[in-house]
Amino acid sequence: MKRVVVDPVTRIEGHLRIEAEVKDGVIQKAYSSGTMVRGIEIILRGRDPREAWAFAQRICGVCTTVHAFASIRAVEDALDIEVPENASLIRKLMIGTLFVHDHVVHFYHLHALDWVNPVLALKADPEKTSELARKYSDYEKSTPGYFRDVQKKVLEQVERKQLGIFSKGYWNHPEYKLPPELNLMLLAHYLDALNWQTRVIQVHTIFGGKNPHPNFAVGGMPSPINPASDTAINMDRLGRVRTLIEEMNHFVEKVYLPDLIALGQFYRDWFFKGEGLGNFLVLGEPERDSHRKGKWFIPPTFIKGRNLKEVEDVDYQEVKEYVTHSWYRYSVGDDKPLHPFEGETELNYTGPQPPYEYLNVDEKYSWLKAPRYKDLPAEVGPLARVLTMYARDLHGVRDEVNAVLKGLDLPQKALFSTLGRTLARGIETKVYANAMRGWFGKLLENVKNGNYDVFNGEKWEPSTWKKDTKGFGLMEAPRGSLSHWVHIKDGKITNYQAVVPTTWNASPRDAKGQPSAYEASLVGHKLHNPKEPLEILRTIHSFDPCLACAVHLYGEEELEIRVV
Repeated sequence: MKRVVVDPVTRIEGHLRIEAEVKDGVIQKAYSSGTMVRGIEIILRGRDPREAWAFAQRICGVCTTVHAFASIRAVEDALDIEVPENASLIRKLMIGTLFVHDHVVHFYHLHALDWVNPVLALKADPEKTSELARKYSDYEKSTPGYFRDVQKKVLEQVERKQLGIFSKGYWNHPEYKLPPELNLMLLAHYLDALNWQTRVIQVHTIFGGKNPHPNFAVGGMPSPINPASDTAINMDRLGRVRTLIEEMNHFVEKVYLPDLIALGQFYRDWFFKGEGLGNFLVLGEPERDSHRKGKWFIPPTFIKGRNLKEVEDVDYQEVKEYVTHSWYRYSVGDDKPLHPFEGETELNYTGPQPPYEYLNVDEKYSWLKAPRYKDLPAEVGPLARVLTMYARDLHGVRDEVNAVLKGLDLPQKALFSTLGRTLARGIETKVYANAMRGWFGKLLENVKNGNYDVFNGEKWEPSTWKKDTKGFGLMEAPRGSLSHWVHIKDGKITNYQAVVPTTWNASPRDAKGQPSAYEASLVGHKLHNPKEPLEILRTIHSFDPCLACAVHLYGEEELEIRVV
């Protein structure tokens, strides 16, 4: 059997390698390999738990905040710290901003070019493009002049033979099916989203001081509220946040969701490809910050075999990780899974030395562990959450999904697919954008009533902590369920484990040979041209891969590496 290799896969963070065994042009088996190690767990040993979030947040520069939130929640859980309501509301507004920003950026800048041919947009008629755009939305920019200007920008790049961000695409691939006018419309919105995303992320700079990697604090938020201050969170800054929230909702409703509908109408066949496992997991997003109270914005849910009528609550003791095919070593043996509280991070690279032609998939072949729930692989992410909200009838998702499916003339099973994943991401974005209005309203009400409290320092000192304590923090990150698990002994971290969304979705096989979501989703794909594996990219990008793009090294001595 011929083996097709795509390495790296992602447009933003590499270090994901896909190898697919192909027979008669059809993928029979696929293997997913994370090609760099994440060493944060090792770095955190022996450190003060109150600073863990600052290190954990550096796991990723794209998700920017999710690891900080999960880390803080884990430490607050272990130390039994309850944060003030205002701090939780600020955190939720930052999380909501992250979701809306991340999902829009994913669609336009990391996934759209799997479907949109920017070169073909040069053949579009701007007048007809304007007419087409107004069929989907009353977006105020949809004029012939707007589309003509975009077309001119792209033409200038093509004539200079400098396609820039659009270079090295498979633009002659027959799987690009959009008419020129729709290509131009989506390309224009691609460029719009570049400017839009720089504005809305200001919510993070207002509350966290900067982005990426805003500032946080165990026990609350380091952003004091004082309407009389020029430097604290005052009414002017809160007014700016309100404006940004409305700008998010506007773009999602007028541009992003209509574009998804337009795309879906021309790629209906991709609503029936690329599911994979049929098992979906949501570890849960707490209503505020603590999972202990049992109040959830999105409740912990396990869906087995597509069964939306009998969803299960989650038992966190059933979360375990294998390293059978991972470049790690367990003291109990590599074929036995470990719960994250007992998790071990001992590096054990046994793979080929690069450059190499193929992975040895019968042995260890990835730097990702293999998380399993009840010993089963599961998909995490927007589709898992939308299915959960659909099954439990939360946040109006059932009506929204049914309306979209009816408009596209699709059955419910179309959700379990490559484009179903992409559509679910858009629906979830609307849920978060709308929820932000409620969170902001409550924060503003508290401030108007004189409640400025954002920090609980009652258990800040290590002398108040238990000698030996464990805690875990949950966070439904844009790419899926994230959990951080911490063991604190004598005031220091003795063990730390992060089980991240892409680890769930992109893991190698486990001791039973069960594939992950990525690996299962590619089986059955027919490749038009193995040298231009667009079909592989479409499905893998629909998960929004994020491989934490570097080896994380820490030394006690400062070392100047390069001056720029």
